[in-house]
Amino acid sequence: MQRNVEEILRIHTVGIAGCGGLGSNCAVALARIGIGHLVLADFDVVEPGNLNRQYYFLDQIGQKKVQALKSNILRINPCLRIDTYPVMLDPDTIRDIFKKCDVIVEAFDRKEMKHMIAETVLMHMPHIPLVMGSGLAGWGHSELLAVRRSGDLYVCGDEASETSDQLPPLAPRVGIVANMQANVVLEILMGREE
Repeated sequence: MQRNVEEILRIHTVGIAGCGGLGSNCAVALARIGIGHLVLADFDVVEPGNLNRQYYFLDQIGQKKVQALKSNILRINPCLRIDTYPVMLDPDTIRDIFKKCDVIVEAFDRKEMKHMIAETVLMHMPHIPLVMGSGLAGWGHSELLAVRRSGDLYVCGDEASETSDQLPPLAPRVGIVANMQANVVLEILMGREE
């Protein structure tokens, strides 16, 4: 008997490394489609400057992002199991926190953190697909946003536009790339079922 999408997603675990613009919006998309278990990791707190692109609210300023995001997601899907880790990730914590995940979503701001998680997952956890975001700053040019795959590494974005004062990360492009990441997670999980 073939299972439906909801039954399939309910048994899977997705890790989200970073709960800023990409991570918070991707987590919300996954919660809305019925993923069964999220593992959220981020050391940071919600700041006023986050509200232009991240899934937080004014009254959550000062709260740990993982706790605020968990609260918001449970309002959408109260049946979702959510583990939170308010820590700065490094190779050891990545391996420990995300070892039981079916897919890991990279959602960091800084290049060195993106490089570190890619190296850690590819070297020490090659059986777990990694979905990264790269090139989402500014506005417009939606046609340049795409998904590139290399084995179990997926990169969503235009892979070129760097964040700067002239090209800040804003809700439209950040949201598009975050939802691309969620869609790739869905594709991976459903593809395994087929």
